[in-house]
Amino acid sequence: MTITGGRFLVAVTACVSGVAHTYMAAEQLEKLCQKEKWLIKIETQGALGIENYLTVEDIRRADAVLLITDIELDGAERFTHARYVQVGINVFLRKPQNVIGAVRKLLSAPQHTHITLS
Repeated sequence: MTITGGRFLVAVTACVSGVAHTYMAAEQLEKLCQKEKWLIKIETQGALGIENYLTVEDIRRADAVLLITDIELDGAERFTHARYVQVGINVFLRKPQNVIGAVRKLLSAPQHTHITLS
């Protein structure tokens, strides 16, 4: 993946059942990032397992990470040293602009900054 200008974000979406909300959140996030002109790679942890796995290199290169989840993530330790926003899927789906606002703040914050929204 070549990144030219703009911001590069990575995200993980995961819900309890691993079906509808996981993929709804991923789709909504893609649309929001298109509006912001941010490039994004989204890993889903759903009923089909992990799809579009985020590598350590993806995470290292990202300007910010979004963890949109209602469950314990597989491989959560990959994100320990990254700047991230963590939010539940239902909160994200109800108030996506709050999450985008938190990402904007995070982009100018020091590495290792973690923001949790509820």
